[in-house]
Amino acid sequence: MPTARRFLFAVLGILILAATTQAILAVETPQKQAFVRLDRVTASRPIPTGIEIHSGSAIMQITALRDDVLRVRVGAAGQLPEDASWAVLPESRTASVQVTPENSGAAVGFKTAKLHVTIHKDPLELHVTDLAGRVILEDFPSRPIEYHGNSFRVYLKSPADEHYFGLGDKPGPLDRRNEAFTDWNTDAFGWQESTDPIYKDIPYFITLRRGVAAGVFLDNTWRTSFDFNKEYRDAYSFGSENGPLDYYILYGPEPKQVVESWAWLTGKAPLPPLWSLGFQQSRYSYYPETEVRRIANRLRSEHIPSDVLWLDIDFQVKNRPFTVDPQTFPHFEQMVQDLKAEHFKTVVITDLHIANLPNAGYKPYDEGKAGDHFVKNPDGSIYTGVVWPGPAVFPDFTHKPSREWWGTLYSDFVKQGVAGFWNDMNEPSVFLVPSKTMPDDTVHRIEEPGFITRTAPHLEIHNIFGMQQTRGTYEGLLKLDPNSRPFVMTRASYAGGHRYAVTWSGDNSATWNHLRQTTPQLLNLGLSGFAMAGADVGGFAGSPQPELLTRWLQIAAFQPIDRDHTAKGTNPQEPWENGTPEDLNIRRRYIEERYRLLPYLYTTAEEMSRTGLPIIRPLFLEFPGDAGAAAAPVDPTIDNEFLLGRDILVANSPFPDEMDSYFVSLPSIGWYDYWTGARIEAATPHKAIDNTEAPPGVQEQRNLDTLPVFVRAGAIIPEQPLVQSTDEKPQGPLTLRVYPPIGFNKDCTGSLYLDDGTSFAYKKGDFLRQEFTCRLVDKGIVVMVAKPKGTFAPWWKLLQVEVYGASKPAVEASTAPLNGSAKALQISTAYDAEHHRVIALVPDTGSGLELQLTY
Repeated sequence: MPTARRFLFAVLGILILAATTQAILAVETPQKQAFVRLDRVTASRPIPTGIEIHSGSAIMQITALRDDVLRVRVGAAGQLPEDASWAVLPESRTASVQVTPENSGAAVGFKTAKLHVTIHKDPLELHVTDLAGRVILEDFPSRPIEYHGNSFRVYLKSPADEHYFGLGDKPGPLDRRNEAFTDWNTDAFGWQESTDPIYKDIPYFITLRRGVAAGVFLDNTWRTSFDFNKEYRDAYSFGSENGPLDYYILYGPEPKQVVESWAWLTGKAPLPPLWSLGFQQSRYSYYPETEVRRIANRLRSEHIPSDVLWLDIDFQVKNRPFTVDPQTFPHFEQMVQDLKAEHFKTVVITDLHIANLPNAGYKPYDEGKAGDHFVKNPDGSIYTGVVWPGPAVFPDFTHKPSREWWGTLYSDFVKQGVAGFWNDMNEPSVFLVPSKTMPDDTVHRIEEPGFITRTAPHLEIHNIFGMQQTRGTYEGLLKLDPNSRPFVMTRASYAGGHRYAVTWSGDNSATWNHLRQTTPQLLNLGLSGFAMAGADVGGFAGSPQPELLTRWLQIAAFQPIDRDHTAKGTNPQEPWENGTPEDLNIRRRYIEERYRLLPYLYTTAEEMSRTGLPIIRPLFLEFPGDAGAAAAPVDPTIDNEFLLGRDILVANSPFPDEMDSYFVSLPSIGWYDYWTGARIEAATPHKAIDNTEAPPGVQEQRNLDTLPVFVRAGAIIPEQPLVQSTDEKPQGPLTLRVYPPIGFNKDCTGSLYLDDGTSFAYKKGDFLRQEFTCRLVDKGIVVMVAKPKGTFAPWWKLLQVEVYGASKPAVEASTAPLNGSAKALQISTAYDAEHHRVIALVPDTGSGLELQLTY
């Protein structure tokens, strides 16, 4: 940007931003329409995969990618937008099924094996129902699609009992109803519950009504917005200031099916390295080198299980990415290797702003300049913005050669043994300007298979800039070390970015409200594809009260990423700091419980990588109600409880700083107390606040020592002996915690997945997958352990089967091999009255077995 315009931008701020935007839009869209309204069908024709209609100058095409996935594309000037996407997988975007055309005279449309699509002609209204007649989506009367210049908006009906979820890590309640949001990736330090936008742009949400779910995805990288019942109490809407009107409809009917379809459309998160599920310690910043070693030694001497140490920007020379300060880290490579010997992985930050240092021997700048890899101003000069290293330039990540070059910059760190990388500040964040980011007219080059090769303004690229950075990092690491699973953490991203990186909720605060916010944020991130996510445990901005840090460490032990992180200038926040010896004991105990649960947690992560189902889940995902769940419906707006995988329910207080007891909703399938093993006798309050029948549950008294955790009746949970890191081989038996079914629910299952935790050998069959079942019999229970699949060798030789809910010892125990050949195995049993369990220890021959316990 020329000097004069830069000065005017700084002085006039928003006024200049608006004027610049208008100028760009006029240049970038030569077919700009002053006003276009799709209010009636003027022509239509069936096509093999759907229907094409015209409304005056506008064209709309609705096609079926699958029987349960539709795509809607609209062009205001008679031409459909470019058929390309940064989010949707090419094989999904181009998928198709044959449809059956329908025409009633007053309406046209088509039918798939699961959906009816009807377009009423006058007025033009889109209606999508399933074959049972249940409405999935329908246009809002009197508000057809309208274009005002390049901007557009779509209005849809919102029944009073419909709920909305997703959109990534937006603050606020789990349910998006009665909220409105903007998607524009923003550096939002110290965000609050009402802050919007923040770091990520995922223009996708799930609707849920009476147990029937659907998904809606607006694939548009410009600034977009979503309104749920703000403008109209009985409508929701979405739109953008520019770019394509290209949206997808994903039908369930169950929420799980929608989540799996979202994974089909935009990809699945890769299987993470096992160590990334361990406890991680960080701050801004650990330096010098002696401080990093001190933290590592203290974690081990305090016997706090841990796997990862993070290095923030102060390990670098003057905050310059891909450098190491030789004054503060004189033995960096040796330190990384020494930490590795102590079973710590090192993760370092690698921000995307390259210091603007010509003729200074700074490799990232010199190579980037020589290769023409940096983002440009409209006059062709390299754009420069001030960030941590001072004046900085930015790689052009939508330009494939530049993205590939970025990936090569990790070579030295990979050779030195650094295990993971943190891509921060990638909204992109720029200092000293009101917009906090690049100017709107900064020029990016799109050179990417499937796209028209062209240039684009920053307004179009902004929301995918961070995503494409992480793509360059992830793909570069794969090239540098093809047999190691990359670990990349990002702050900013777009839909589909979960294919390349894990994430966290950004620069939160050390407040009780931010602890409360963590659960709905992580749940909505998981529904949006980012199942591997966490929050800065204890809060980033400010210093937590001792009790707040303790409670945060408790709940984080059951969430996907468990990273304690805080800002520069705050008090120390490691588990042994900021509290009493009793606080430390509680914090250590919960981290230890996480490590015992690693077999279950890793199995759930592997399921995520195959199906897209998140690691932690809102209750309605497993118990949607009318769509076919065995249990009675649960309140879908509950946002203080979550499920870890299918079977473990964690219930923090809805207001964790209050002293009051609180009610925990428990779906009506039967539950056990995770800590005591006792069956839960759930009671139902007379009425909920809205005077409807409330689901069953229990009243919990607030207690610092114990976070309420429950296990689904009919679950079998695998656990391991305590280790101090994921590198350590567990010593002892594999434990199977069996929770017999209760009442009408007879299902009893569990599973275990295991591999080497770091490589891609599992793709060639080097894994272990094992299923467990149980059934109640007269005066006892039978537990069946299937023969494992795969070639990976287990670490255990014994199985410890623990049957919970028992009120007396087993009087008889026997085994039978599942193949019916070998002799019965020797069993030892014990009874633990305190934890309401019968324990049986039995050799594991690797061939499967059937264990019967009689009480």
